[in-house]
Amino acid sequence: MEFSSRLYELRRKAGLSQEELADLVGVTRQAVQKWEAGTSRPDMDNLTALAAYFNVSLDYLVLGKEGDALPPPVQVIHNHYNGGYEFKSKATLFGLPLVHINVGYGLRAARGIVAIGNAAVGVVSVGGVALGVFSLGGVGIGLLFALAGFAVGALSLGAFALGVISIGGIAAGYLTFGGISAGVYSAGGLAIGSRVAIGGLVYGGMLEIGDEVSGRGAAFFTPLSPEDREAAVQTIYAVAPQWIAAFLELIVRVF
Repeated sequence: MEFSSRLYELRRKAGLSQEELADLVGVTRQAVQKWEAGTSRPDMDNLTALAAYFNVSLDYLVLGKEGDALPPPVQVIHNHYNGGYEFKSKATLFGLPLVHINVGYGLRAARGIVAIGNAAVGVVSVGGVALGVFSLGGVGIGLLFALAGFAVGALSLGAFALGVISIGGIAAGYLTFGGISAGVYSAGGLAIGSRVAIGGLVYGGMLEIGDEVSGRGAAFFTPLSPEDREAAVQTIYAVAPQWIAAFLELIVRVF
């Protein structure tokens, strides 16, 4: 069996495409295609990387001679140890594994496109402490979305929520909804809004709607009469951007 055939068989048994093998070795898919077609051969560095990855000797890879297998590759694929579990996918993107799971006792960090761990960093991250574009965890920091006990993100949901749009027991941000809510536009049991505040006990700037209001701006007491409701909606659209006003109008309509 020629080198090209051995490489093809090793790749097939590993369940890899030519493109995936190329990413692992650090070459182009066309290079792997030529190796398997027999029109070219890898250099020594690439041969060593291939042998290490497939856990075979160079003698076997190049000459087909059986020899002692190389030590297993450094990369952990599946690992159960010390009451924990770790999985790291072979496939990578931008140098990160597509999936990295690392959970168990102690501080176990996961870093990948999808990361799940006691501490997790990734595009999508899930963990006790989670940092990513989309984050879920006890403490979650997300560039776009965070769902956590303590959540920070453009859109954040949590017991304590901080973000552009925040929903939580205690919520702070630009547009906020919560038991205690503070923001430019806020709605909640205790609502503090620099422009609009809607809730039970209300402190607001330009518009206040609630059971008790501070009277700093236009004030409406609940329950709202039909005339007051229409006047409040008109005021909301006068002081708030269209998309925010649409949210607040829904709240006012059910008051």
